[in-house]
Amino acid sequence: MSPTDRQIERRWDQLHTWGPYGLLGISVVLGLASADPTSSAARWYTAWSLIGAAVALQLCRHGARLRRPDRGRTPSWAGTAYYTVRWALAFALTWMNPFFAFYAAAGYMDADETIPGRRWQRLGLFASVVTVAGAQSGGLPPKSWAQWAAFAALIVANFGLQTVIAHLTEQEEQRARERAATIAELERTNAALQQALDENAALHAQLLVQAREAGVADERRRLAAEIHDTLAQGLTGIIAQLQVVANAPDLDVARTHLDRASALARHSLGEARRSVHNLAPVALEHDGLAEALKKTVAEWGERTGVRAEFTVTGTGEQLHEEVAATLLRIVQEALSNASRHARATRVGVTLSFLGDKVILDIRDDGQGFDPLARPERTLPHSRLRSSGGTPIGGFGLDGMRARAERIAGSLTVESEPGHGTAVSARVPLVRHE
Repeated sequence: MSPTDRQIERRWDQLHTWGPYGLLGISVVLGLASADPTSSAARWYTAWSLIGAAVALQLCRHGARLRRPDRGRTPSWAGTAYYTVRWALAFALTWMNPFFAFYAAAGYMDADETIPGRRWQRLGLFASVVTVAGAQSGGLPPKSWAQWAAFAALIVANFGLQTVIAHLTEQEEQRARERAATIAELERTNAALQQALDENAALHAQLLVQAREAGVADERRRLAAEIHDTLAQGLTGIIAQLQVVANAPDLDVARTHLDRASALARHSLGEARRSVHNLAPVALEHDGLAEALKKTVAEWGERTGVRAEFTVTGTGEQLHEEVAATLLRIVQEALSNASRHARATRVGVTLSFLGDKVILDIRDDGQGFDPLARPERTLPHSRLRSSGGTPIGGFGLDGMRARAERIAGSLTVESEPGHGTAVSARVPLVRHE
């Protein structure tokens, strides 16, 4: 209940408690002012006795309300007895002096609070109406036919008015109860909603933690693959060049391979720095994807002695940095696998721009392998022997597939022992911003 509603209810309670006292006081003052000094002593004694009884009745009622406030505001048979006795006293006093109708009008205020049942409440109102109408028509009993007619008309008018007022009061009380029920339901709904909000906040915090942990794990995997594709491949190339130097027949050949090893070392150092800072690969720093792939394929062919060709089909476009870096890393890994495992004599790389897709194909004529013989996902440092006894796996195919899937792409591998290998990556065409 709102503070305003509580204040209104408190004022109604004060009116029901002190109203009869006030009306009785007004009636006594007006009755004394209009009394006939020549009235008999018996009449005076009777009047004062009835007034004393009325005061005693109000004090008893007042004490009962103070002892049990909730029950004092609820219709009951005790309340009905109080209403009946008070009506009888008011009727007798009004019979003696019409001004005591003010006290009889107290029945208009609390019939619904004291008498249980709507029918009995209406009967109580009618009894009070008879007393008030008698006073309004000139006093009880009526002394002429005109006074009787006025008495009857006043009963009808007063009772009709009180019935309408009672009906409106009942409707207002019904609306008040409905509002109270609605407010209680809203409070329960708000409590449930607050509980749901608290649970959602906790769930949101948990999801944030999980997303942060997943992001950290994904970044670790990305960095691991980045290091494998750059530093590991560069170091492998350096080792291969140094092995050639160790077996070089003359100084010129050794110097050539030392220069290549030095260039690979510088290239790997640049890649390491950019991987730490999450930048694009060195090859894409000044060139687009097509030019970077062309140089990468040419340098790889020169370093390995394998015939390597690069082709672009469709209308080339400037791709988003992440897409370009992903495709470049896939080519680097595929060429690394070809040099280490395939024993190929020819490799072809094709970059195709097809509408909203970019397709990258890497083919070699090496010894191939059985794709069904290797698991769909391997651990970062696992190895699986191909049909020719060459180890494959590691970050290779799984790393390339993970890179393609990270940018909503896909990667397929077709291979057969003795018939080479074809790797195809298909990714969305996302233009450079």
